[in-house]
Amino acid sequence: MPDASRNARYRFPLHVHISVLFTLLLLSTGIVLGIYNYYQTSKIILSNSDEMFGLVSNQVNADLDHTYRPIRNLVGMLALDMRNKGKDHQERMALLPVFAKALHDNPKLASLYLGYGNGDFFMVRPLRTDALKQRFDAPAEAVYQVWSINRINSGTAVSEYLFYNENLEQLSTRQNLKEAYNPISRPWYSHALNITGQYTTAPYLFFSTGDVGITVAQHAADNIVISADITLASLSATLASHKITSSTQAVMYSPDGLVVAYPDVSRLTNPQDPTQLTPIANLAPVLADFQKMKLDKDFVGAMEIKGRRWQVAYRTLPAAGPNGLRLALLAPEDELLADAYRIRWQGAVLTIAILLLCIPIGWLMSRVLVRPLNGLVNEAEAIRRFNFSHPATGRSPVLEVDELAVSMGRMKDTIFSFLEITASLSAETRFDKLLERVLQETVGISQAHGGVLYLTNADGSSLLPYGVFLNGQKQDVNEHHMPSYSMDGENMPTWLKEPALGGKSSAVSIGFDQAGEFKDLLTTLETPRAQMVVTGLHNRQGATVGTLLLLHREDGISADPNILSPARVAFVEAVSGVAALCIESQRLLERQKNLLDSFIQLMAGAIDAKSPYTGGHCQRVPEITLMLARAAAQSDAPPFKDYNPTDEEWEALHIGAWLHDCGKVTTPEYVVDKATKLETLYDRIHEVRCRFEILKRDAWISYWQNCAQGGDATSLASTRDALLAELDEEFAFVAKSNLGGEAMADEDIARLRQIGQRTWLRTLDDRLGVSWEESKRQERSPPPTLPVLEPLLADKPEHLFERPASELIEEDNRWGFRLDVPAYKFNRGELHNLGVTRGTLTAEERYIINHHIVQTIIMLDHLPFPPHLQNVAEIAGGHHEKMDGTGYPKRLSKEQMSLPARMMAIADIFEALTAVDRPYKKGKLLSESLNIMAGMCRGAHIDTDLFGLFISSRVYRRYAERFMQPEQIDTVDESALLAKAGFSVES
Repeated sequence: MPDASRNARYRFPLHVHISVLFTLLLLSTGIVLGIYNYYQTSKIILSNSDEMFGLVSNQVNADLDHTYRPIRNLVGMLALDMRNKGKDHQERMALLPVFAKALHDNPKLASLYLGYGNGDFFMVRPLRTDALKQRFDAPAEAVYQVWSINRINSGTAVSEYLFYNENLEQLSTRQNLKEAYNPISRPWYSHALNITGQYTTAPYLFFSTGDVGITVAQHAADNIVISADITLASLSATLASHKITSSTQAVMYSPDGLVVAYPDVSRLTNPQDPTQLTPIANLAPVLADFQKMKLDKDFVGAMEIKGRRWQVAYRTLPAAGPNGLRLALLAPEDELLADAYRIRWQGAVLTIAILLLCIPIGWLMSRVLVRPLNGLVNEAEAIRRFNFSHPATGRSPVLEVDELAVSMGRMKDTIFSFLEITASLSAETRFDKLLERVLQETVGISQAHGGVLYLTNADGSSLLPYGVFLNGQKQDVNEHHMPSYSMDGENMPTWLKEPALGGKSSAVSIGFDQAGEFKDLLTTLETPRAQMVVTGLHNRQGATVGTLLLLHREDGISADPNILSPARVAFVEAVSGVAALCIESQRLLERQKNLLDSFIQLMAGAIDAKSPYTGGHCQRVPEITLMLARAAAQSDAPPFKDYNPTDEEWEALHIGAWLHDCGKVTTPEYVVDKATKLETLYDRIHEVRCRFEILKRDAWISYWQNCAQGGDATSLASTRDALLAELDEEFAFVAKSNLGGEAMADEDIARLRQIGQRTWLRTLDDRLGVSWEESKRQERSPPPTLPVLEPLLADKPEHLFERPASELIEEDNRWGFRLDVPAYKFNRGELHNLGVTRGTLTAEERYIINHHIVQTIIMLDHLPFPPHLQNVAEIAGGHHEKMDGTGYPKRLSKEQMSLPARMMAIADIFEALTAVDRPYKKGKLLSESLNIMAGMCRGAHIDTDLFGLFISSRVYRRYAERFMQPEQIDTVDESALLAKAGFSVES
């Protein structure tokens, strides 16, 4: 064996051999590359920013020129138009096509108008936005607004707004009774009248629209001035598109400091006075300081503003207004040089790359030194494969490697022990057994003599004792009088409180006089003093789920001084962490089941709350189903002798019963609640009544017209009264038919059709003001020429609603649905609906009602149920099937249905018959309901064996006593019911 003391002289830290070379290479390379790249990049960026500022200035100037030049030419040409001299509104309207064409061809032109020496005014304004239409209360189809002011001899202004569509067809007119506007008082009128050529105003806010712009005016003839308003909104967009950095300021303003264009257009107006433009000093502090410099000529370069260096471009633009405009662009130099800073980081990356190139050299130097590490790698690989029998690695001349080898051996032993207890705890699935195993394994592996397990209650407010393990045996918690503690109580011992509240583990040694409520534990351990380690049990979120207390006798003979060591405490904490996760997993599984159950009941309650006609149905049907299932499980009758549900099957039945009507969330309420035949979202009987009223008015009109033409009043009155009486009687018949009922005779249907042939005169276009969808349906037939005679009651093509392709169910669908699908989704025909022979629902609407079970099956089929709940959809979706195979949606026979699905059918029918919370019917008596169901057994609608069990086990009676009204519960002759259902006396 080599001398360890002699070999220790040659063990040196590994970093001594390789750190110097790598450090020198990294520092030298990084410094050189960083300095060079930073200065070169800064130079390029600053040069490019000067070119960018020049391009922006030129583009803004070009935008101004392209905006002004065509509109100036337009104003000049329009000034020569002789129609400008129109003396009143009618003559000036001849200018509307010309002005409208000019406004259409020049999007930046806000309006064209004429001012007259007598105070008259004529303006044409395009209504390009909804906001502008809303501002002037214009019709939705309006494209142009004409503002006309005529002053009559007395000086009174007659002002009105006229609105036109794109074809210049007048839509509406609105008078302005208090017109205060007079063009003579406006600067554009007075200046243009007194100069030769055109006059351009400085930028300002248009009083009528709030847009920023200028006015170009020119003297046309006599005292007439033609003007055009030009908006400058595009300049703000141009500036916004050239924002170089996040802090760049780009602004255009007038010589008096008022902002004309700015990327944020919402700040163009003064918040204190929305009718005024914002001063440039109010936009940003840097712009306020820049304005104070009062530059008198164009400038491009760097400036120091507010302690920050800025790249600045300043230019005078003479195109707009009497004194032109000013353009200022300011960008912070530090943001412009962001790429330069990035280059510095690239230099650091390049340094790392150089360092990687030097790795082969370091590898050659350390090859001899790291050979022992290969042995450690093999040992670590064996541990990774959970092979703990691999031999330990030998010693190394490198100090760190040698210490690593020793630590590797200790780690292998610790992992082996840890995995053993982890596997033992994870194997338990029952909560009580898990707690017992946690105590037993933890006490054993920590070599303690006892342990106590505390768990928090549901809301985490209290710490409760759940297990005691002493002297190798499980103990009774109550027998040892183990105390409980409130998490915020003051009576909890300090050494227990800190771990319980999420703090670090505590390790203490206590005597009998210090044990307090834990004295009984020391008595059982037969020791006057004990060493204790207390560690908290925490879940994945770090919340405390309990504490683990380990005890070791301290009698001077068998005391283990290592139980309080940091290594032992750390190991106990690791084991406790696994135990906490196992405990939390068991709790989470239980809580997830409770959450799913609560969610299912919440959904069922929401379905019941959706319509007052089915309130409580989804909550009562599960009660009947489970009561009947328990009776079947307890029955020894041949049909049920093999029915012994497992816990998982009970869970599936519970979920299926609660979700049996979940598809009702897709059923429209106005179909479920349809009270009359013509009702949709409202009752269309009111439309029919109006038509009868029209016919009655027509009778009176005919009477008076004939009287005026010299007819015999008495004879005409007799004819009139007979017609009125006939109309009243016919409407009363139609109204009565609308109410629905048990049956409607064929002669009543024939009379409805006869009444429907009566005609009334329609003069208004019924295709105006309708939705896009209804308009498409009306296109199925050509529009008639108005006025037109229409039948009083009709089935029109637009009454038919096509069924979307998404609602069509293929014959070979994967669910096995076999449904008779009506051709149309809705048929709103008046005669079609009034001719319903029973109730108020058409075939299309009844299909929608029945379709809820299809949706139930599809919805449940898409849920990712675990394997033991895969038959939930079958249980929930079969309660409308019949034993003879004539039910829906799959037309299953009794043999094709599971026993729980047949139970659901009985529960659903019984609840529907006895329910009292449905306004359209009374809850039936108990005997009456059961008598109906007995007849269903004869008709092979429900399972006869289950109905017999329903009666003989008296499930119906227990349900009635819990959920039905006392006055519904009457005497039931069970023998007569069973006989009617088809049971023999022997049965």
